[in-house]
Amino acid sequence: ILCEQNDLANATSSASTKLIHGGLRYLEHYQFGLVRKSLAEREILLKMAPHIIHPMRFILPHNANMRPAWLLRVGLFLYDHLSKRVTLPGHKSLKLDTHIAGNVLINSNTIGFEYSDCRVDDSRLVIVNAMSAADNGAEILTRMRCSNLERKDGNWLATLVSSNNSNIRRSVRCRVVVNATGPWVSDFQKETMSGSSPLPIRLVKGSHIVIPKFYDHGHAYIFQRADNRIVFAIPFETDFTLIGTTEVGFSGDASRAGISDDEIEYLCDAVSDNFMTSVSRDDIQWSFSGVRPLIGDEGINPSKLSRDYELVWTGAGSKYPLFSVYGGKITTYRILAEQVVRSIYSEIGGTATSWPSKAALPGGDLQGLSFNQFEKHVGEKYPWLTAPLCRRYARTYGSKMEVLIGGALCVEDLGQHFGSGLYAAEVNYLVGYEWAQTAEDILWRRTKLGLRLNRDEVGVLRRWMGSADVKSKLNEDNVYSEDR
Repeated sequence: ILCEQNDLANATSSASTKLIHGGLRYLEHYQFGLVRKSLAEREILLKMAPHIIHPMRFILPHNANMRPAWLLRVGLFLYDHLSKRVTLPGHKSLKLDTHIAGNVLINSNTIGFEYSDCRVDDSRLVIVNAMSAADNGAEILTRMRCSNLERKDGNWLATLVSSNNSNIRRSVRCRVVVNATGPWVSDFQKETMSGSSPLPIRLVKGSHIVIPKFYDHGHAYIFQRADNRIVFAIPFETDFTLIGTTEVGFSGDASRAGISDDEIEYLCDAVSDNFMTSVSRDDIQWSFSGVRPLIGDEGINPSKLSRDYELVWTGAGSKYPLFSVYGGKITTYRILAEQVVRSIYSEIGGTATSWPSKAALPGGDLQGLSFNQFEKHVGEKYPWLTAPLCRRYARTYGSKMEVLIGGALCVEDLGQHFGSGLYAAEVNYLVGYEWAQTAEDILWRRTKLGLRLNRDEVGVLRRWMGSADVKSKLNEDNVYSEDR
């Protein structure tokens, strides 16, 4: 059973820089093991979810006042060779004054470097993993909070309470509890085991802004800053650019983390200092913040803290084992999960199987087609879909877009239009298959259409979802033949 107190990917998991990457800057802190592990996972994940993970080329302009060019070359050579690279091309040097990426830079009279990483829709990655778990027998409970854990008759007894209605309760007996609560990991550990946390945790807030697109090519940028940090500028949702991230110490309720004025100024300056386009807070279309739980003591610069994870057993060998996940980054989630499962089987007995590295996540099975071939295929199969809508469906749902579309033969068959290409058929699919319950679940985590719908359109969607029992309607109409 997965017990999630809010919506899936409601917190840090939807507030990343949306990259599957090795972590180029981690090399500077000698975290070679983490980079090697992350680069290997990058290749695996690209094959497992080709609809939501896509290769991207990054431009790193050389700043003579920061790191010397030879050091960047050495770092990029290691980045290319620390792990076997099959899919993505290696790095190369370039002259920015003759490259398309230099056209929008203030200082293009310098050398630059181009290298590969991947972008990802982070919240959808969480959701398709939950879908895969459900397909394999797991029960996914969203908006259910674990309010109490007690030891009883050789098992844990967990009390789960609805976040929407405290009168809805459920008791669950289990042999092992996994504490994968992110920034709340120490709090949950202390409350459950009545003791101190076995590892020191630093909570560090990272914030991002989204602004209108201001260049036309598909490259991303990585800039060195005077504080020795780096900031990315990444093409986002076709018409926007994502800028991030910051690193600020945080205390308090991680669910209420928000961008500060200082962070806004820092990110706007990062754009204005490097691009010919000047950016101010008035240009911001959206901002989001997440809290990272990093392993380390107070006083250490957050940039120097490892993004790797540690797994801690409390009560191992007893009747009441608790497994806590400290730290971690989205790129290494799969190998982390595999290690947790092996440890659980070692604790309770039995044999764990490896997570097949070629097993596609829901929507990622493209029947042997490359993603570009798949996009062309669905464009020919559904010629009545507009090109932007067909492309969005392909990049959001992959092969599952066929379930969403069902028997529709024209746009009118998709039902009510809420604006910006959001139709009732998609809403029904998200409620029936992806645990969406509110307009915000749909607009900001399962899609990013919150960037496009206006206030009146959002109001219509909220009223529609609030007045209609969508789940019952799906059951009555027998829209989907698949049985979860």
